[in-house]
Amino acid sequence: MRILFMGTPDFAVASLKRLVEDGHEICGVFTQPDKPKNRGHKMAFSPVKEYALSQNLTVYQPVKMRDGTALGIVQELQPELIVVAAYGKILPEDILNTPPYGSINVHSSVLPKYRGAAPINWAVLNGDKRTGVTIMYMAKELDAGDIIHCLQTDIDPDEDALTLTQRLAELSAQALAETVEMLKNGTATRTAQDHSAYTYAPMLDKTLSPIDWTKSALEIHNQVRGLIPWPCALTQIAGKNIKVYKTAVGGETDAAPGKIVAANKKGIEFACGDGRSLRILELQAEGGKRMAASAYLAGHPVQVDL
Repeated sequence: MRILFMGTPDFAVASLKRLVEDGHEICGVFTQPDKPKNRGHKMAFSPVKEYALSQNLTVYQPVKMRDGTALGIVQELQPELIVVAAYGKILPEDILNTPPYGSINVHSSVLPKYRGAAPINWAVLNGDKRTGVTIMYMAKELDAGDIIHCLQTDIDPDEDALTLTQRLAELSAQALAETVEMLKNGTATRTAQDHSAYTYAPMLDKTLSPIDWTKSALEIHNQVRGLIPWPCALTQIAGKNIKVYKTAVGGETDAAPGKIVAANKKGIEFACGDGRSLRILELQAEGGKRMAASAYLAGHPVQVDL
């Protein structure tokens, strides 16, 4: 099938790669404009652009989608299908309606749950035990189109959002490949979403980072997992800001929430609001590198609250 692909981050690369491997004709790739990166502010390509160029695919990076430029490119390319995976721009209806097979979107949740920008993170933050990916027809409303195909997977209780993202990227590629075959064979179905049951997964920000030790150990464990790799959960140890990367729920304690009840080779253990402790296993001090908590303790002894 002749496909125009639109995507930007690492998550989208797996889907584009699968389309290429399946032998589809990728007539073009839309991705976000290059952006300055790191301290040197050197212009950097998106992961999708890097992969597309490695495959000698033609890349387009329109700044605006509604001034007619993008529509003109789409009409010139004459795709049979548009596939969108974490592109980061809203497509106007004239573009969505151009291909004969329509425009489909790869979304990393089981819709209508978690429409929006950060569905994987919020699934982890909320302690969900199961999630998945949905391939849907694109509609004017955000992530509200009819569902074509859905695949699901369990979430490991210690899995963080970054690891889950990598797994769902591969699952998305599988679901997309199966969907394109359905469309090509005329066997694709469309199921309207239950719009009364939708939930929203907004973008993350740093206001989510501070740890409230009066919450349960499991809630904080989920917070830590869900905010990887950014913005990360944040606490203070001996007056210093500490990013928390990995934790484990501990045993019962009668210490007040926020008190340090142990600091040893097993990690730094805090009392939580539900009478259980949470052990910090990996952390990053301000200005330092990510490391095991035991390694941090070797150079920064921590006083246990008696």
